[in-house]
Amino acid sequence: MYYLKHISGCIILLAFFSVNISAQKKAVKLFNGYNFDGWEGDTAKTWRIQEGSIVGGYFDKVVPENDFLVTTKKFSNFNLKLKFKLIGKEGFVNTGVQFHSIRLTNPPNEMKGYQADLGDGYWGSLYDESRRNKTLTPMDTVLLKRILKRNDWNDYEVRSDNGHITIFLNGHKTADYTEPDKTIPQSGLIGLQIHGGGKVEVYYRDIFIEEL
Repeated sequence: MYYLKHISGCIILLAFFSVNISAQKKAVKLFNGYNFDGWEGDTAKTWRIQEGSIVGGYFDKVVPENDFLVTTKKFSNFNLKLKFKLIGKEGFVNTGVQFHSIRLTNPPNEMKGYQADLGDGYWGSLYDESRRNKTLTPMDTVLLKRILKRNDWNDYEVRSDNGHITIFLNGHKTADYTEPDKTIPQSGLIGLQIHGGGKVEVYYRDIFIEEL
């Protein structure tokens, strides 16, 4: 709504609009940079904090099995942004960001749900971990050769909105998927994975989430 008002001989155009402050949500940090508040996992052996980054895995021996560092809070619709760096010496070099997921009890180191996958053959694709056990979106190898920064920091973004999932690597869309199965949960935990079978380290930092 607009109206005109005279102030000292001048006409000022004032505009008024209503904003529902309670409905506005800002991106918040999921990782504070110095401890594991809000996260749970094997922080004694597999996961550690180094120079403001979450680090998983190790170079001096093969990571024996998949492992996840997991949020203590569940999330539904969101926009998740983070930076990652994946470095491997040998074996299977892979990581990913789990979401709308649950921890399994058998085996207890695994998770079930979607994964925004990372690693050769999987960069920027959407995988269904411990459920359908398959890649849900194809990988554009031509695009990835152009945008991926190997052994360096990359930007990763995962958006989930009522069953519509998109993934962005360094600002480029690499996956666009709408879940046809209405029985698949669209809420759950977020987890950072280190995949077993390689001498590999993954680094995560600047982890922000905006709930929609």
